[in-house]
Amino acid sequence: MSHILLVDDDIELTELLEEFLLGEGFQVTVANDGGRGLELARGEGFDALVLDVMLPVHNGFEVLRKLREDANNPGHALPVVMLTAKGDTVDRIVGLEMGADDYLPKPCNPRELAARLRAILRRGRVEEKDASDDVLVSGPLRLLPREHQCQWNDQPVNLTGAEFSVLKVLVENSGQVVSKEIITEQALGRKLMPYDRSIDVHVSNIRKKLGEQGASRELIINIRGAGYMLTRSQG
Repeated sequence: MSHILLVDDDIELTELLEEFLLGEGFQVTVANDGGRGLELARGEGFDALVLDVMLPVHNGFEVLRKLREDANNPGHALPVVMLTAKGDTVDRIVGLEMGADDYLPKPCNPRELAARLRAILRRGRVEEKDASDDVLVSGPLRLLPREHQCQWNDQPVNLTGAEFSVLKVLVENSGQVVSKEIITEQALGRKLMPYDRSIDVHVSNIRKKLGEQGASRELIINIRGAGYMLTRSQG
């Protein structure tokens, strides 16, 4: 049973979501402010975090930042779904840039939240070994899918689960243009939504993190109207 940490100060909403998720087979722990949420998220035992933006004590962005910046806490790599105000594109982009795996606008559909959580948990779950678990290599770039590790010139690159999955799709199709629709379905486990910039932000984060190890921004290029491509020429 996957254990979900739900952090939101809307008591009525958390009760609704908790009841639904329990019925879907999840274990749920609730926190109603960012301080308590951060304390719990830094501990062990949670498989994913559902995090509202507007919270007392620490807002959702502060909680996410503190989680991601401290690599020594057990919650550092915890998958995060942000709950953002409906229509607030800025909050969605900021959350993704700070390391959120996905987002849902509020008021969210409980069934959609459960689907997003399952998709995230599937990505992070170590499956029985098959061909897709082999080490993937493209020039100086190496991906170890079973360990969810990324290396550039043998140096580790710290990616979130969503970023790793996006990069894995691109590496598997190195030299080919992959549409955002396909990347979204294969990497995030859902359909691409209208005005959805999740893949754009994840790719931007990947470029930045690889660039810190010396990779060119042209390693991943955007083919306008078509999608993204991991280039074969990386010298």
